[in-house]
Amino acid sequence: MSHVLVLIADPARADLHDSIVSAVRAAVAGGPVVWLAPGIACEFAIAGDPKAAGETARHALGEAPVDVAVVPGAHRRKRLLVADMESTLVENEFLDDIAARAGIGPRIADITRRAMAGELDFAGALRERVAMLTGHDAATLEAVYAGLRLMPGAKALIATMRAHGAYTAIVSGGFSIFVDRVRDLLGADQAEANHLGVEAGRLTGRVREPIFDRAGKRAILERLSKARGLETAETMAVGDGANDLDMVQAAGMGVAFRAKPVLAAAADATIRHGDLTALLYLQGYKQNEFAV
Repeated sequence: MSHVLVLIADPARADLHDSIVSAVRAAVAGGPVVWLAPGIACEFAIAGDPKAAGETARHALGEAPVDVAVVPGAHRRKRLLVADMESTLVENEFLDDIAARAGIGPRIADITRRAMAGELDFAGALRERVAMLTGHDAATLEAVYAGLRLMPGAKALIATMRAHGAYTAIVSGGFSIFVDRVRDLLGADQAEANHLGVEAGRLTGRVREPIFDRAGKRAILERLSKARGLETAETMAVGDGANDLDMVQAAGMGVAFRAKPVLAAAADATIRHGDLTALLYLQGYKQNEFAV
């Protein structure tokens, strides 16, 4: 069997019951069940059309809060991970958080929402939002970072892939002052982001050109893959919005994590219920193999 069907529940609930698994397995005529984490994730081999099997499995799940993905059996464990940061590795949208402290939160948050949904050009939307912050105290940046909220599973994802020899890169349309710190906190290998202008303790309202956008994210994925002599199938990319679309489509496994519809429709796998350890289960890791 060339493909594997993976079922993943929210680790906080651990409600992937045997009855759910049995119903899905029967519907797709799957092979023996392999538990990756009790109550959280399992997998079994399938035959036939993988797309049809995925649709059948989703129908069999009904309203159960369980993610389902059908992945190729070959090259399960990826050797390169390229991950978006905001609303992916961290729960924050830092530009929105800065705006909230500056008293213009709703105006900027609406632009962010539209840009991530693919309704606005990312570079233009970023310039517009940053310009609205001209002259604000740069000390706000430290206060905003103090409110960092890591996405559940982020540390385990990065640590486990690195422990098994993968290279990990964080790519963000946000700002290096935050992204570099998150890279160090999670222990990722590399970070790429935009650079926010600060002069004399004030925000200049400008971003260093050229803007690092969706094309830049894909370019990092392709450059790192080539530098390491990897096949496309050995790469993984994850994000949540339209700015991640190009890299998610280019990766061997593109994952939409709690994503906007425009990205979810294009991804190989969509995670709505699980946390970021779902990306490890997609690769066939068992919970007792996690690095943290």
